Amino acid sequence: PDFDMAEIVGQETAKRALVIAAAGGHNILMSGPPGSGKTMLSRALPGIMPMMTEEETMEVTKIYSAAGLLEAGEAIVRRRPFRAPHHSTSLAGLIGGGSRPLPGEVSLAHLGVLFLDEMAEFPRFVLEGMRQPMEDGKVEISRALGRISYPASFQLVAAVNPCPCGYLGHPSHECKCTVRDIERYKRRISGPILDRIDLHINVPAVEIEKIVGTVTKGETSETIRQRVTRARNTQSERLLKFGIFCNAQMKNKLVKEFCRLDPGGMRVLRMATEKFDLSARSYFRVLKVARTIADLDNSQDIQSVHLAEAFQYRERVF
Repeated sequence: PDFDMAEIVGQETAKRALVIAAAGGHNILMSGPPGSGKTMLSRALPGIMPMMTEEETMEVTKIYSAAGLLEAGEAIVRRRPFRAPHHSTSLAGLIGGGSRPLPGEVSLAHLGVLFLDEMAEFPRFVLEGMRQPMEDGKVEISRALGRISYPASFQLVAAVNPCPCGYLGHPSHECKCTVRDIERYKRRISGPILDRIDLHINVPAVEIEKIVGTVTKGETSETIRQRVTRARNTQSERLLKFGIFCNAQMKNKLVKEFCRLDPGGMRVLRMATEKFDLSARSYFRVLKVARTIADLDNSQDIQSVHLAEAFQYRERVF
């Protein structure tokens, strides 16, 4: 990985959210001013993700072979994909296509990470093309020569600024954007896309004292990966017979089976659902995140504290 988690100063909430995202394969959106560490956090994510299983390895290898992207002398792809397309990428480049339909970035990121830096700078119609693969875990491309389906069960990691200039709410920089500018900027990402993102977190500017001072380093990526791997192994044992590998891939039927709540949890769920006015999709995504938090705690049941933490990441930051 480009960065170790121990190198990242502060941002404990963001690092905790990344651990949950890595453990369950969840989508995550980070909003914060320039220089707050969003890209650094994203680049550190591969270092805490578990190694691929043999089944996952074969799936990814097939995609890269079809795309002609296997490196010279390479027979099998063993590292989880990390794709970071530029915001000028076309719809065909992101979703796949061409006269002979080839996999796009969403398929090349299958079982790995698709990192969209400055997500709001991507054309809206290009982002809208991700709605179906984000929901179904695959993409279907129809051309005159025929129709082809590629797997696209990727983990979206997106980074955005809070406004066009990037300094809305900054403690020391003045935001020069008008209300209309901010509203127009936030409309670049549609509600349905945001609804498909499990974790929404704010990444504030890091205090100068933490940057220049002596700060005790946190956990290393290797230590975190061991915890994440244990949680992912628990999920694999639970879900492998259904042909999936992590909590984020569960459909609603499996969520109802494996994310049951006690009476206290049901009360918390009802209250929070009314408070946040959750859609049916958001309701099930909260339960999947809570299931992952419980797996990280090595808990067989989802407790109220797991559910409460999952709801903290549901409040929109963009």
